[in-house]
Amino acid sequence: MGNYRYNRIFTIVMDSLGIGPMPDSAQFGDEGADTLGHISEYFERVEENFRIPNLQKLGLANLKKLRQVSPTDVTQGYYMALNECSNGKDTMTGHWEMMGIHTKQPFITFTETGFPAELIAALEERCGKRVIGNKSASGTEILDELAEEEIATGAMIVYTSADSVLQICGNEETMGLDNLYKYCEIARELTMKPEWRVGRVIARPYVGKKKGEFVRTSNRHDYALKPSGPTVLNALKDAGLDVISVGKINDIFVGEGITESHHSKSSVYGMEQTIEIAKQNFTGLCYVNLVDFDALWGHRRNPLGYGKEIERFDEKLGTLMSLLREDDLLLITADHGNDPTYKGTDHTREQVPLLAYARSMREGGALPAQDTFAVIGATIAENFHVAMPDGTIGESILKELI
Repeated sequence: MGNYRYNRIFTIVMDSLGIGPMPDSAQFGDEGADTLGHISEYFERVEENFRIPNLQKLGLANLKKLRQVSPTDVTQGYYMALNECSNGKDTMTGHWEMMGIHTKQPFITFTETGFPAELIAALEERCGKRVIGNKSASGTEILDELAEEEIATGAMIVYTSADSVLQICGNEETMGLDNLYKYCEIARELTMKPEWRVGRVIARPYVGKKKGEFVRTSNRHDYALKPSGPTVLNALKDAGLDVISVGKINDIFVGEGITESHHSKSSVYGMEQTIEIAKQNFTGLCYVNLVDFDALWGHRRNPLGYGKEIERFDEKLGTLMSLLREDDLLLITADHGNDPTYKGTDHTREQVPLLAYARSMREGGALPAQDTFAVIGATIAENFHVAMPDGTIGESILKELI
């Protein structure tokens, strides 16, 4: 161990911050999607200022033309676009690819039909609960529609989305968190069958007593599939390095390769946790997912809220950057798009940014677009002198970050 170019690497995923369509976006029904570009256009249209000075310094406006943010003559660090090579546009596919997994077979979705009657019957029998819902829906809308019935009758709200997910709502007072988590564990067990194999089962706890007052809480818990093979995270942990997760990273990887986990109640809180971690001594990776961009604003098709969330992130980013040491590397990226001005409420197949910054960098500027997110994991692996696990993909760009 030791003698690393960077002793600490902070990899921050701005969940769903796409920067424009990939060449194959039309095959996913996403031709013309542009999360960041359309947010910037919306801010101009409603005469709102869009202030992201720290992301601007890192080259985001050089990488992606924005209406209200100018490119900078000299960037702090390097910037490039990443294309996804895996077959999908969901959270797990994107994060797994970052750490070396090439997902060729997409996860099953039940958006159009709801879940099969056989699965619902098995879930009802195992949980002792009548299922209501069983359709694709917004999480807030389905609470307004069915939460009063759930509270009154003891039924269980089950729904899906455009993602490969089975979600169960539970009132924290009437159902209780422990029971909600137990029902989700049962659903995860049932959905391991190949024909029902969803990427994630998600517990969606909420509070409130009547329509208009229901609010989802931060006690969400994801029950994801175990990664299909070992990832860079496993290699780092096996080498005795720290792998610290913030947000839902631990859920996405089902704890695989994680040495320390921090649950976040919001993206702002996730950045505050990351700032505190930056004040501590460790050697290895701090891997952060900030989900509010996606969950609160992208899926709800709220470009103003999304943009304001980016501004809040940018403010916290300035604090984090001030704490970085000479031997730290900061990587900022995304896992897919979710254009809040686009049709439907689904993720969008888009390129994502990669911004790389270190105090020790002598140069900066544009680097060529890459054909996989896996350059991130490969770069981290090379920095810490660990071999990429068998079957993983990705080529390091560490030598470019000078």
